Amino acid sequence: MELSNWWSYTTLLLMWGWLPSYLTQTTPPTQTSPSPALKTGRLKFRLTGYPRKHNEGRIEVFYKDEWGTICDDDFSLANAHVLCRQLGFVSATGWAHSAKYGKGAGKIWLDNVQCSGSEMSIALCKSRGWGNSDCTHDEDAGVICKDERLPGYTDTDNVIEVQVDEYRIEEVRLQPVVSMVKRRLPVTEGVVEVRFKGGWAQVCDNSWTPKNSRVICGMMGFPHERKVNKSFYKLYTERQKNHFLVHSVACLGTEMHLAACPLEFNKGNATASCPGGVLPAVVSCIPGPLYTHSLALKKKLKTTTSVRLKGGTHQGEGRVEVLRGSEWGTVCDDRWNLQAASVVCRELGFGSAKEALTGARMGQGVGPIHMNEVQCSGQERSIWNCRFKNITSEDCQHTEDASVRCNTPYMGFHKMVRITGGRSQYEGRVEVLSLDVNRTQRWGLLCGEGWSTREAMVVCRQLGLGYANHGLQETWYWDGSNVTDMAWSGVKCVGDELALSQCQRHKVFSCQKTATRFAAGVICSETASDLVLNAPLVQQTVYIEDRPLHMLYCAAEEDCLSKSAAKANWPYGHRRLLRFSSEIRNIGRADFKPKAGRHSWVWHACHGHYHSMDIFTHYDLLSLNGSKVAEGHKASFCLEDSECQDGVAKRYECANFGDQGITVGCWDLYRHDIDCQWVDITDVKPGNYIFQVVINPNFEVAESDFTNNAMKCNCKYDGHRIWLHNCHIGDAFSEEAERKFEKYPGQLNNQITRK
Repeated sequence: MELSNWWSYTTLLLMWGWLPSYLTQTTPPTQTSPSPALKTGRLKFRLTGYPRKHNEGRIEVFYKDEWGTICDDDFSLANAHVLCRQLGFVSATGWAHSAKYGKGAGKIWLDNVQCSGSEMSIALCKSRGWGNSDCTHDEDAGVICKDERLPGYTDTDNVIEVQVDEYRIEEVRLQPVVSMVKRRLPVTEGVVEVRFKGGWAQVCDNSWTPKNSRVICGMMGFPHERKVNKSFYKLYTERQKNHFLVHSVACLGTEMHLAACPLEFNKGNATASCPGGVLPAVVSCIPGPLYTHSLALKKKLKTTTSVRLKGGTHQGEGRVEVLRGSEWGTVCDDRWNLQAASVVCRELGFGSAKEALTGARMGQGVGPIHMNEVQCSGQERSIWNCRFKNITSEDCQHTEDASVRCNTPYMGFHKMVRITGGRSQYEGRVEVLSLDVNRTQRWGLLCGEGWSTREAMVVCRQLGLGYANHGLQETWYWDGSNVTDMAWSGVKCVGDELALSQCQRHKVFSCQKTATRFAAGVICSETASDLVLNAPLVQQTVYIEDRPLHMLYCAAEEDCLSKSAAKANWPYGHRRLLRFSSEIRNIGRADFKPKAGRHSWVWHACHGHYHSMDIFTHYDLLSLNGSKVAEGHKASFCLEDSECQDGVAKRYECANFGDQGITVGCWDLYRHDIDCQWVDITDVKPGNYIFQVVINPNFEVAESDFTNNAMKCNCKYDGHRIWLHNCHIGDAFSEEAERKFEKYPGQLNNQITRK
């Protein structure tokens, strides 16, 4: 079947903005009698215990005015899934038995609980009944939930109150009608439908307003709504058998989910017509720049934003950073809420916010904190239009950086690629769905030649698996499917594409090694490290040293001097060295560890430690026309935790063949007086330059953000002294400020070239 035909008969369900459906028409609700537990009753749920993270713990239920626990007898992942959803998380990733998070107190409310996993409430699962248990608190159950919230839930006091109600709305979709809309993703226009009793029901457009449409579009992942041609839909809906559940909606426009709006339900016959004979609600949305098919709109929206997201695993999530003056900075999480988060999401071209995150959950930023106590109504076009307080050094630290998760449109990208043969869903050989010469869809492999971490990053993101730990060019150990033919070659990605189909590739297949063992593969991870250099420290510690040659034998052995040193009159004379301290921090969400295992580390007797990476850092002195005039590098590197922030323990050290790496929240400090922590500038003439340091230059180890791996400084050298100024991380300034940085006085008449 051709791809275009396949899309034409499949339709779109957006479940909290991203789950698809294959229903091609409205499905009537099944008529079942609701359980008494559904009709009335409030339950509260919370996670507690120690030690734990915010999304795991002993599960406790508040019933009949008393908190109690659940016994682990017959407990399962399906039970955990139901409970995690009642706690406001999208799903469960695991569960714990035998009071792993400590013993609770009071009642054991439920025992021998058995859920299928699809129940709306734990009260609907089979059990021995409320308060009927033969367990002790040594058997208290715990759950581990996926760290992603359902729409509208927050972490307030870690207690989730649930109104168990048969008319609770969770799933909403836009059912496309126009054939052109059906064929193209994302679906931006259609009839509003809600999930009800195993089927789909419609919503009356009785007194329907643009505010209602704004809420629906936000849920679907779109920033704005637009008018609809109702005359067309009137002809269409008059020929359909409609099933109405909601008779009126009265949103303010700032809600994150339709369920948060005042709703009037039809609690009688679900097939009843709308009052006054009005038609089903129809909504049309304007997509953001990443998802629009208009090149003009893409360009316009991309160049006007003063906010960005950093450090997120998936599209539309990350640490919030705002541009003030010419410098990017973070936002403090004091009073951070869904309204403010939604303003950010819509400003960036996504929908409303699924979650407003606090406590640097997407990693800590560097540099200034520009905003504190942001208060938005939810209608503002920019976060800068909201009320906020200017920051002081006492107000906030980067441990309080605010983050968001936004609703994004369903694009179906995950259907076009898969990984097979791995030990888990996070690894395997990459296969893509493409058209063969007969225009038939079939799966094919990718040529491994030139395959790297950047291409792997796109695959992992496309499949919703997070970051790429490795991009592999040989996968003989992952022979997991019967696919043997290669489909694509020469795939080259920048790394920020939404799908492999957006990357460059050969128009005509060309691959020297076509055996399946040389097919491309990936290893993905939900978290990744993120290294940044302390730029102010470099600027503060820079100096020149004329070091005698007889003290540089060890450095020469490790290739830490310029090429002209080989022609020097050893051991007489000296080399002029540009020296500085280097503090490299890990601000990501996973430890940074060398790509090579310790079995392949190389012992260097000269410096007395094992080198775990061939190249970890480049130090370059560039002329103002971009040519390299001098260079230094860590030919190999000993990685360890020199210091850590409060509350973080060191885990890595080089001594005694120790494990090497940099822990999250720690930094590796290479002092100015350590061998090879320099650039040999013996042959450099006086003038103006750019000093550049690049961490992990070959992308050997996965990071969540490679744009902050380079640091640049303006450099002035008069032949006797040296000055650095404007030292900054590569993405710390606005594009305009960066252009000015590269054009300071002296650039045009600087004729120095590399020796």
